[in-house]
Amino acid sequence: MRLVIAGVSSGTGKTTIVTGLLAALKARGLAVQPFKVGPDYIDPGFHKLAAGLPSHNLDSWLVPEDKIQDVFYLQAEKADIAIVEGVMGLYDGGKNGVSSTAQIAKRLQAPVILVLNAKAMSESAAAIVLGFKNYDPEINIAGVIVNNLGSKSHAQIIAQAIEKIGVPVVGCVLRRPEMSLPERHLGLTPTEEQEQLLKRIEVMKQAVQEDIDIDKLLDIAQQVPALAKREVHFANKLQAVKIAVARDEAFSFYYPASMKVLEDLGAELIYFSPLKDTTLPQGISGLILGGGFPEMFAQELSDNQGMLQAIRTAQKRKMPIYAECGGFMYASRAIVDFEGREYQMLGLVPGICQMQKKLQTVGYVQTKALQKNALMNKGEVIRGHEFHFSSFQPDCEAEFSWAFEFTKMRTGNSYCGGYVQDNLVTSYLHMHFLGNVSLAENLINKCAGFARNAGETNEK
Repeated sequence: MRLVIAGVSSGTGKTTIVTGLLAALKARGLAVQPFKVGPDYIDPGFHKLAAGLPSHNLDSWLVPEDKIQDVFYLQAEKADIAIVEGVMGLYDGGKNGVSSTAQIAKRLQAPVILVLNAKAMSESAAAIVLGFKNYDPEINIAGVIVNNLGSKSHAQIIAQAIEKIGVPVVGCVLRRPEMSLPERHLGLTPTEEQEQLLKRIEVMKQAVQEDIDIDKLLDIAQQVPALAKREVHFANKLQAVKIAVARDEAFSFYYPASMKVLEDLGAELIYFSPLKDTTLPQGISGLILGGGFPEMFAQELSDNQGMLQAIRTAQKRKMPIYAECGGFMYASRAIVDFEGREYQMLGLVPGICQMQKKLQTVGYVQTKALQKNALMNKGEVIRGHEFHFSSFQPDCEAEFSWAFEFTKMRTGNSYCGGYVQDNLVTSYLHMHFLGNVSLAENLINKCAGFARNAGETNEK
C-alpha cells in the first residue's frame, strides 16, 4: 500500500496532516514507512516521531531516479503502508519540474491525495481541484483533504462542490490552533528542539481520526500495482574507518540513505555533540559537520572551548573534515547573529558568516570543484542544493582558497563558494552521497589514509 499526500501549494498544512496520519496509522498497529519529496531535512523529523521509523527523502535532482526507487523499495517492502509527503504544490519542483511531487508520484505509480487550505474559500475549492486534476491526466488524484475549515457547514459546502467534479473528499479537517507547528527562518522548528512536540502530535492524530476517513485512504492505498522486485545494492565495502558526525540541536540535517552509503563502504559513524561534548570521539579518522542551526546556538558553541580546540587540533593533523551549510558556518572564523552579535567559531575558514533578514539563496545547484579536495577531483561536477539566510564574507578575497563554482539551475548565475585547505572541504552545499557514491569512496579512502599515517606516527 502506498499514498502520496500533496498540497496545492506550500502552507496547506500537509506536514500537519501527514504527521497526524502517520500517528493514526501507527495507532492502528500498522508499520507505516514515511517519505518526503525534495531535499527538506525538517519535515522528516516530524515523520520519524509520529511513525517511529526514519523518513527518507525522494529527490530526483540529488539522487538518480533508479536509486530513488531502490530507496523506496528497500524501505517500503518492510512496511504495511508507505506515506509520501510532497513538496510545495503538486507540480512544483526545480527547473522543468525536476523532483516535483507529480514526477515522484508517477515514478512510484502512487495515488495522490490533494490537501487544500480552504480558509476564506468555498466552492472555488472545486475549481482548484479540477485544475489540478486536468493539468496532467497521468496523475491519479484519488481524493482530497480539505484543511483549515471554519465549521461543519463550511466543510459541507466545499465537499459537495468538489464531489460534483468526480473527486472524492476523504477528509474535512476543522481549524485547530493547537495543531500549528512553530516556525523560524528556515521553516518549521526542528524536532530536536521541541519538548512539547509529542503532545502536539497527539492532537494531530486525534484530528485525523475525527476528520479524515482513514478506511477510505487505506482502500485507495491498496489499489496500486505491486512493486517490482529489485536487487538493492548501494555500495561495496572498502575499508573500516571511524568517522565522527556532529549531531545535536545545532546540527541535525542528514539524509539517512546518504549516511548509509558511508556505512556500507565500511565507516562506523560515531555521533557527538559540538554543543555538549568537550572532546571528539576516540579513534576517529574523519569528521563530518552537517547542516542545522548553529546561529541559534552560537553562544553555546562559542563557549565550548574544549570542542573548538579538539576540532582545530584535528584539522592541524590534516584529518579529513567535510562540513556543509551549518557546518560551514561553524567552521568559519565567526557567526554574526540576527541582532548583530559576533561569536567566535572554529576559525578553520578565514571569514565570517552573517545572518541576514532575507533569504540569501534557495534551490538546486550544480557545483564544480575548483581544486582537488578530500571528496572531489578538480573540475568534477556534482548536484546539490542551497538554503540559507546567512552570507559569507572572506577576510581576504584575493587570497581565498575557494572550493567550488556554483551554478544556479533556475537562473544560470555562477559564483564561487566554499573553502579548501589540506583535507578540509566545506561550503553551503547540501549533497547526497547516494547520488555521489564516488565522493563517499574518496572520503573513506582519505580517512583510511589518515588512520594509517597516524598509526605510523604513533609507532615512531
